[in-house]
Amino acid sequence: MAILAGKAVVITGAGQGLGRAFATHAAASGAAVVINDVDEPLAGQVAELITLMGGKAVVSAGSVTDPDQAQAMIDTCTAAFGRIDGLVNNAGIRYQAAIGQDDPKRMRELIEINVLGTLYCTNAAVQSMRRGSIVNLGSVAMVGQPTALTYSASKGAVASITAGAAAELHDKGIRVNAVCPIAWTRMAAADSKAVPSGPPETIAPLVTYLLSDRAAKITGQLIRFANGRLHVMGQTSPKEPVIENDEWDVDAIAEAFEERIELEDPAWVRWGVGR
Repeated sequence: MAILAGKAVVITGAGQGLGRAFATHAAASGAAVVINDVDEPLAGQVAELITLMGGKAVVSAGSVTDPDQAQAMIDTCTAAFGRIDGLVNNAGIRYQAAIGQDDPKRMRELIEINVLGTLYCTNAAVQSMRRGSIVNLGSVAMVGQPTALTYSASKGAVASITAGAAAELHDKGIRVNAVCPIAWTRMAAADSKAVPSGPPETIAPLVTYLLSDRAAKITGQLIRFANGRLHVMGQTSPKEPVIENDEWDVDAIAEAFEERIELEDPAWVRWGVGR
């Protein structure tokens, strides 16, 4: 039996790139799929392709920055397929801009799509999802990437959304994870420092797996998948030693950093600038 047989999923930004690959792979794996995109003709093409492949797909066009549209795509799923079992928060944008030269309008637009869109769709989905899986689109840019401050901030927020939602929804049987992929898409082409990578189709099996019951024990994870390498990213946690004093002054703090606390390289140094 196909791994997603009997499941209904909503995939945002599914008109092209990663979202299209996720949608077609999920459908080929047995899922009924709601195709969301701001470009309705593109969404229609993906739905038609899935139908021609023998799968089930409907379109719910519109922007994830509109909470009414976020609710509408969930309602479309439950009306067409009788249920919702999965949500892939794929819709997103990125651009390059040096700090101090960024355009506030572009900054706002990016945050509204990447962060608020993820929140709005998640908020709508969990009202109808009894059990299931939410997959967010993260990025290693969250550790800090030159000329991508707003994008990095948005993906840091997605990591926090993933952790917070996973904790809150665990007892309801809803899993929440984020994938941090590299694939050659139109978005990647906007990154002047993008690492050469494979097509979006190489990432799709991971998303399908996370949507499936085979991943029933996996939640709250940031999963890196790029260039044939798969691993889980470390979570934020205290680093020993934790130093306690009854009173702290500047000298005591300086002594702690100079003699007792070992600093670690920032994440962007460990990962490599631009990766």
